[in-house]
Amino acid sequence: MASRAALVALAVLLLVGCAKPMRDDLYVLMPDQEGKTGVLSVESGGQQAVLDQPYASARVTEPGRVAAGPITEQEARRAFSGALDAQPPRPSSFVLYFLEGRDELTPDSRQLLGRIVDEIARRPAPEIIVIGHTDRVGAVPYNDTLSLRRAERVRDELVKVGIAADRIRVEGRGEREPLVPTPDEVAEPRNRRVEINVR
Repeated sequence: MASRAALVALAVLLLVGCAKPMRDDLYVLMPDQEGKTGVLSVESGGQQAVLDQPYASARVTEPGRVAAGPITEQEARRAFSGALDAQPPRPSSFVLYFLEGRDELTPDSRQLLGRIVDEIARRPAPEIIVIGHTDRVGAVPYNDTLSLRRAERVRDELVKVGIAADRIRVEGRGEREPLVPTPDEVAEPRNRRVEINVR
């Protein structure tokens, strides 16, 4: 009797061992900071769901079965909290403006420096790219030099408050990449700038 019970138990274990494992794959289309998304196609066994809206989701519980539908932002964040927490912070960009023909920040831009320093401090190993620009007033070689001086000035300001200089790369682009296209010799305040990218 004991051996018969053992055989039944073994048969049950074999059946359980041979059963298909349960799947529960969840796919969610997460928006970026501006709320934009791409498109995600989820396919299984000939069935397909196209996700093209923020927080659209599809769940595959067995081959050939794709169940689509929206979930809330809170549900998505709960489901993927580990992966979301492990992501590095998204890159941040800032623009500082300069007085005409000089490497001196405008008063408004000087006030923005504190926010930039705070953003850099949030990152354990920041990479900072500082790119200087000019308007189209003046000769090209002069503007190349001025744009680099502006970038170096911002780097120096960041180093003064404790940011490591080896974390900062500086470049000068002169008048080649205007924010506002203008004819030559036109003064445009928005082109006299430094762009700071922090990642």
